[in-house]
Amino acid sequence: MDAQLLIKNGLIIDGSGGKPYHGDLAISGEQIQALGDLSTWSSRQIIDARGLAVTPGFINMLSWACEPLIADGRSQSDLRQGVTLEVMGEGFSYGPLNDALKAELVKHQGDIRYEIEWTTLGEYLAYLERRGISTNVASFVGAGTLRAYVLGEENRPASPQELAKMQALLRQSMLEGAVGLSSALIYVPECFYSTQELVDLAKVAAAFGGMYISHIRNEADRLVEAVDELIEIARQADIRAEIYHLKVAGRANWDKLQQVIDRVEAVRQEGLEISADMYNYPAASTGLDAAMPPWVQEGGHDAWVKRLQDPVIRQRVLQEMTQPSPDWESAYLNAGSPERVLFVNFKNPDLKPLTGMTLDEIARQRNKSPEETILDLVVEDNSRVGTVYFSMSEENLRQQVQLPWMSFCSDAGSMAPEGVFLQSSTHPRAYGSFARLLAKYVRDEGLLSLEEAVRRLTSLPADNLRLQQRGRLQPGFFADIVVFDPQTIQDHATFAQPHQYASGVEHVLVNGVPVIQDGQHTGATPGRAVFGPAKHG
Repeated sequence: MDAQLLIKNGLIIDGSGGKPYHGDLAISGEQIQALGDLSTWSSRQIIDARGLAVTPGFINMLSWACEPLIADGRSQSDLRQGVTLEVMGEGFSYGPLNDALKAELVKHQGDIRYEIEWTTLGEYLAYLERRGISTNVASFVGAGTLRAYVLGEENRPASPQELAKMQALLRQSMLEGAVGLSSALIYVPECFYSTQELVDLAKVAAAFGGMYISHIRNEADRLVEAVDELIEIARQADIRAEIYHLKVAGRANWDKLQQVIDRVEAVRQEGLEISADMYNYPAASTGLDAAMPPWVQEGGHDAWVKRLQDPVIRQRVLQEMTQPSPDWESAYLNAGSPERVLFVNFKNPDLKPLTGMTLDEIARQRNKSPEETILDLVVEDNSRVGTVYFSMSEENLRQQVQLPWMSFCSDAGSMAPEGVFLQSSTHPRAYGSFARLLAKYVRDEGLLSLEEAVRRLTSLPADNLRLQQRGRLQPGFFADIVVFDPQTIQDHATFAQPHQYASGVEHVLVNGVPVIQDGQHTGATPGRAVFGPAKHG
């Protein structure tokens, strides 16, 4: 038999969680043709995988590759770890957009500048395909995008007519191939949603076979209550649900993880499909908006920055930033001290020299309090300012990694240590999340087997998303394939020097086309949009 491409002599880890075996894999066009002993087969193109693992491509359950793929479609930092599908849209998705949202997007662009040539979510995914991308892409519809489209950033309930408009926009996006509805409930305007409004939206996604996925309302003092809200939404809307980047923030809360695990496993026993994903670092990365109360951000970015220049409002904000509140979660307080707050991304060229410094260092340099420095930096940069908060426990990470319903994400862009990407720093998860799992937690610490780690990187998220013909090595499935060395795979990115590729991934194929060959990018761009059940069904 002839094959377009043969992968020979590899350790086949098919994504099911079953026992690995040595064998070969044949590819015809975009799909896997056969697996097993293919010693009688021939091909002009052969990859010798002796001593290497052959697995399905990894799925990044929370990717911010949305803008990086516009700047550079090669998706190198993720592909070089084996990621072949970027799932985007945490709370904010790149469609549907109206003129006001487009203007806001353009106004607040950072290092990466681009024209917005699309309106709907489906048009955005098609736009990426046309530009040429090396990885596959999928997206949720952001509840924040829906709310901003219809209500702006006002803190009030949606009227029945406004709710119906949001449901119609969601329905359209699901028909265009969205994989479900997402929310990020610590941010404006999503924090203004009631639970019932989220249920009413989630029911629409459920009708199309989609998932509800959420950066839950609180990851610290009220973590357990926030998980309960997600479960209640799932129950009332009869929808699969996932917790984005499960974490327990703030030392005082670290012992709450077991309560969360017990709750999730109890409702899974009832038959509710609840899952979670995570990145395996003890630091989160967001902005300085996560250090301030939501009321000061109501009305959008410009209104927020203007308020911070009012002396009376400043004093109120400064006071509230130092006091725990049952009404909102402070990433600043969760970090515990200004030494544990690191700045990675500024827009203002005059502030870029502060990149890589801690809040404590900048406050001392300016002879201001840490809280005053936070307010000043937002105003001076006219942005939320990219910020890393060290607020999690390594022991909790190790416990989470072992959960059978846990998949993985980067919560970051897919970058390259060159060009526009070097104008800012980033969190090392952008270059290391998946390699770190396989190196630190699988090989070095033995917290889970290689085949179980592969299952959670591949078939688990593919099944949760209801993707067709993805996530496994079996005939008829798309040939998204990773060939890597389990003994040498390693992350190298650090908080001090994050722009460093992982190593150990030798070959990556996307839709049957080699995009990484002998550890180097081929320049090929076979990536495409991967759709949810409403479109592929």
